[in-house]
Amino acid sequence: MMRVVQPTMIASEQITQHIAGLADWRGKVIAQLRKTIREAAPKATEEWKWNTPVWSQKGNVVAVGAFHDHVKVNFFKGASLDDAHGLFNAGREAKGSRAIDIHEGDRINTTALKELVRAAVALNSGQSPAPAARSKKR
Repeated sequence: MMRVVQPTMIASEQITQHIAGLADWRGKVIAQLRKTIREAAPKATEEWKWNTPVWSQKGNVVAVGAFHDHVKVNFFKGASLDDAHGLFNAGREAKGSRAIDIHEGDRINTTALKELVRAAVALNSGQSPAPAARSKKR
């Protein structure tokens, strides 16, 4: 029996395919998150790890996963970040990571999310993340 080996798909293609496969609100949210992360960290590398889109720059920065009723944005070193806008609403009990759970209809504060992504990249680069501007609304 002959085994057929499929060429390995590059990570950005896998992420695009993953988004396309989510024909509901979650695909749209992940596409928006992808755009926001790319704008905040244009030098970050898109990777496909654990069947999940991951962005890294000198280490893992953020992963985005689709679940049945929500999309999870997981910051690998989120516990070390200043969440001035109060975006983290999940995973607060974890030692190092923090997460944002997004449900259908939730508004994404892209400005605050970009600040978190930039701070996470700075932290991975050994720089002190700049404190985020304080905001009263999420």
